[in-house]
Parts: sequence; C-alpha cells; structure tokens
Amino acid sequence: MAILLTMPSLSPTMETGVITRWTKKVGDFIDVGEVLAEIETDKAVMEYEMPDAGYVRELLVETGQELKVGTPIAILAASMDEDISSAKAQ
Repeated sequence: MAILLTMPSLSPTMETGVITRWTKKVGDFIDVGEVLAEIETDKAVMEYEMPDAGYVRELLVETGQELKVGTPIAILAASMDEDISSAKAQ
C-alpha cells in the first residue's frame, strides 16, 4: 500500500519547515532509519528519517518551499509498479 508522507513535526514548537535537500530521488529504495530529506525548522536543520521502507515514487514539493506541518511532501510505495493513485488522491 502506498504511503503519503507529510511534513513531520521535528520539534515540539515546529509549525512550518523548509526542505533544504532531498537525499533520495524518485526510484530510490529507502530503508527504515535512512534519511529522506534535510528540513530546516525554526531552530535548526534536521534530518527526516524514515519510519517505513519502500521506493520513493514521487517527490511532491521542491526544495526551498516553506510548508506547514502535515503538508504532503512525498509518496512511498512497496514497489515501482504499485498503483499510487489512492495516495495521490489524499
């Protein structure tokens, strides 16, 4: 099942964040604990580590955009052939 990843809350006071760098690209496999992106918070640049494993199917935002916590940022799937339309619809 495809997973819609959203901007995480990396600190108790974080309301928005900026993806400063994607460390993976579409088609890459990412394992639990690997870093998907570097995110600038109100206090520091932090790494966003994956709670799930899968293939990066789509990166939904460009670097440099300020986004609210909870905004969709990427889609992860179990395979490159998996239908991701349900995750995109969210």
